[in-house]
Parts: sequence; C-alpha cells; structure tokens
Amino acid sequence: MIPAQIEFSSVTKTYGPITALRDVSLIVYRGEFLTILGPSGSGKTTTLMLLAGFEAPTKGNIRICGKSVVAVPSYRRDQGIVFQSYALFPHLTVRRNLDFPLEMRGIKAAERRARVDRILERVHLSDFSNRMPSQLSGGQQQRVALARAVIADPPILLLDEPLGALDRNLREQMQGEIKSLHKEFGITTVSVTHDQEEALTMSDRIVVMRDGQIEQTDTPEALYDCPATRFVANFLGESNCLEDACFKIETAGAQPAGTIPMIRPERVRLTAGAELNYADAALRQSVTGTVVDMVYAGALRKYRVRVASSALVVREHVAAGQDVFRPGDEVQLHWLRSDVRFVAR
Repeated sequence: MIPAQIEFSSVTKTYGPITALRDVSLIVYRGEFLTILGPSGSGKTTTLMLLAGFEAPTKGNIRICGKSVVAVPSYRRDQGIVFQSYALFPHLTVRRNLDFPLEMRGIKAAERRARVDRILERVHLSDFSNRMPSQLSGGQQQRVALARAVIADPPILLLDEPLGALDRNLREQMQGEIKSLHKEFGITTVSVTHDQEEALTMSDRIVVMRDGQIEQTDTPEALYDCPATRFVANFLGESNCLEDACFKIETAGAQPAGTIPMIRPERVRLTAGAELNYADAALRQSVTGTVVDMVYAGALRKYRVRVASSALVVREHVAAGQDVFRPGDEVQLHWLRSDVRFVAR
C-alpha cells in the first residue's frame, strides 16, 4: 500500500467572520499528483497556502510524513513551490536563479554547477542560462520556475495555478513538461487550478472543492464519468441534467432517492431518421428534437437541441461523411440507457 505523505485532519481556516475552509480532511499519497479544483472562493488556494506554511489553520492538524507541521514555518518545510507569477528573481540570470536555492542550502560550488547544468538541459534551457528573466518568453520563465522548484530534490512540489498566465498552446506544452518532471523525479505534487482540462490531463486524483469543503475526490476518469453531485457534473465538463425533462427517462437501473438523472453531451448521438441503425438499438432510448443552434469548434461540433420544453447539448467529434445539422432540422437523439448517471441534487 502506498503510504500517506500529507494529511489534513479536520482543518478549518477562518478570517474573522469568513470561513474559508471548513472541516477538511484529505490524504495525499507518496509520489501522487493531486489537483485541487474549484471555482473562485471554493477554498482551494487556502488549502495550498496552509500546506505551504504561509497560513496556519484555525482548527485541525496538518501532518507531513506523520509529523505535525502546523508550527513549522514555510522555509523549513522543504517544499518546492511554483506560483502563477513565476516569482523569479528579476535581477539574476537564469543560472543564478537556479543556483541560489542550492547556495542557501550550503551545497558546494562544483555540485551546484553540475546540478544547474543537468536541470537546464532537462528543461531545454541550456542556451538561455545567461539571460535575465525579462529576456525570456512566458513558457521559458515557467520552465525556469519549475526547474528552480525541483533542483534541490524536495519531497513535495506545490503548484499554484502554474499555467494560468500562458496561452492555450503553451499550456498544453507545459502540461506535458510538468507531468514528465513529476514522473522523472517522483515528487509528491499538489496543484491548484480552476482549469478542468488541466486537472483531467495531469492528475492521478482530483479534489473538487465548493464553499470551503470537499465535494468529491476521485480519479479523473471516475470523477468525470460518475460525478457524485450536480455541482461536480456541471463544473467538471458539461452535462445534461434531466431533472425537468419533458419525457420519461429510461435507465439501466433504479433511480436512488434524492438524485437526478444526468448524461454527458458526448454520449448523445444525433441522426436524421427515426430508425436506429445500431446493433445495440434495443439498449438505447430515442427522442425527437429540433436543432436550435450548432457551433463548429475544429475537432468538435456542439449542438443545442430542443426536445419539447427541454434543451439538450450534444457534442460530436467531426468525422468524414458525418451528417451536419442546421438550426431548424428535426433530428433523433439517442443514447445508451447505461450512460445515464444519477447525481445528488
């Protein structure tokens, strides 16, 4: 069994009358990449600041490797931290930015040079070692920040919205870079983000937070495919919540009390005819609707379809020979009954 490296035990954090975190208990396992995901004000950044030692809990305990760190200052916690703003020393070259934390740990000059050379090569910045941060692109600055965070081999890496300042293409590149570094160094990593795609792509597990509490914790696949609550279903991707559907929902099992049926947009299929030409047609439900609008997004087409007084979202991957529907077209929507999930209200 993989041991727990970080433990939050009934942690509460208040700022005067405001409760930012309420009775949070959480375990992070050694070598895991855990992402804390949530909207603004959900408590995710407060959780990271408590773990980093920049804040102290009002109640509860935080343990690292079984030892309480509540009274341990941040500079003694042996953690690498990457901020959204990078927080590089603007008056130091790339090499000195990487050398400085090693110098503060008393590592000899020859070993420092060797480590800096290795990490510069690893993050593809060997040719930029003598540049100042202001002479680098955003992606290059982020790689320097990551290199500085891991160069001293800390057991824990904390990422605070690490890719928020980058454009989409750079974000995707850096997602791969961060995952590669995590795998190579085996550092227990806790990341905070509001970006659902980033969380799904990079994480071993995701913690979804809401109003200072944990809403659900699971693997990316389990969270997306089987959200526990309506909030998780809507926050982690798009969903069709069928609570007020004007047609009877056919499901593969009985609906638990206090839940509503939900289906993901990509699980719904559109056809022009009423007859289902699928081998598993007997396992599907079909309803008739009218296309309200269609949005083309490169690899995807996103439809909004009116079914009587209800509206469903459908996402289809663009493929050769595929039917394309326009506003006003009558279509059949169908899905497997087993793809319907039940989520708490």
